[in-house]
Amino acid sequence: MSRKTIGSLILASAVAIGTITHYEGFRSDAYLDVGNIPTIGYGSTKDVKMGDRIDEKGARSRLIKEVIDEYGKAVNNCVEVPLHQSEYDAFLSLTYNIGANAFCKSTLVKKANREDYAGACKEILKWNKVNGKVVKGLTNRRKGEYNLCIMDH
Repeated sequence: MSRKTIGSLILASAVAIGTITHYEGFRSDAYLDVGNIPTIGYGSTKDVKMGDRIDEKGARSRLIKEVIDEYGKAVNNCVEVPLHQSEYDAFLSLTYNIGANAFCKSTLVKKANREDYAGACKEILKWNKVNGKVVKGLTNRRKGEYNLCIMDH
């Protein structure tokens, strides 16, 4: 499989959206996530207040909008080298979970931009902690994202 050409834009695939919805799960009522952040729908945290409610259709629309408007742009802007779709989808799922700022400042991005693709994919596995403590659910998610990332290697 060929890599994208530098300067072209990769968009989220159905695999990326499916990966995010699988790991985030759906919750109609706002709740506090493991980091104590108000969260709703498929893991959305933007402008969420406790007491908020959303239906599944609204949550899916919100997810897709956030992926396109924020997280996808972050991956495309911060990673300056060609990517396989599977790498992009894995990075997008990670970015959705950790935030655009953390992703863009990460060692993962530095390694990707040096075309150390295997090293960049391995960095995904390190993002499995909240407040310094390993979280089993994050460990499982990171293994899945890692396996997606290395799929075309």
